[in-house]
Amino acid sequence: MSSLVKEDLEKKLFKPLSQHLYEFIEIEFSVQDRYYLCVSVTKTEEVKIIIVKHYRVGLDEKYEVTKKWSLNDLEMIDGKEADTDNPFFDLHFKKVYCLEAYSCASKYSFARTVTKLNDAYLKKDLQIVNFDATYIRDDSIWSSNNKDCLVLMRICFYAFNLVCLSLCPLPL
Repeated sequence: MSSLVKEDLEKKLFKPLSQHLYEFIEIEFSVQDRYYLCVSVTKTEEVKIIIVKHYRVGLDEKYEVTKKWSLNDLEMIDGKEADTDNPFFDLHFKKVYCLEAYSCASKYSFARTVTKLNDAYLKKDLQIVNFDATYIRDDSIWSSNNKDCLVLMRICFYAFNLVCLSLCPLPL
């Protein structure tokens, strides 16, 4: 479902604006309409954060930009509580915007995307607070993308077990 929405958003809203949609998450903003928090990159390599309203007119899906910021203006993302699974977070621009993601996982997905795009395009010191850093950065030792480290840990675990078994003979 979300890939269809992303494809539709890309076609109807972001391509006409000459932007590439990198990520979007659904946010709780209104009971009547659906809203998405989107991260896109323009042809001039400017990263944009956009809130999009999704509604229907008859059988046609419509999208309307309700808020737009540059990543360069983002000062901080506050995940509220790092040790609790909650979907609430704040985006700190000149004004603080309190948002609620559809899920805690989507909140982290948004923070990961913003971090990657910041590292790729701006390289500014962006504060991301009250998030578990293990799930934000790909360079974390526990990251699933860091397969060499995981293989090495498995080898060490296996070797440790062999040493323990050789030192402690099993009773018959």
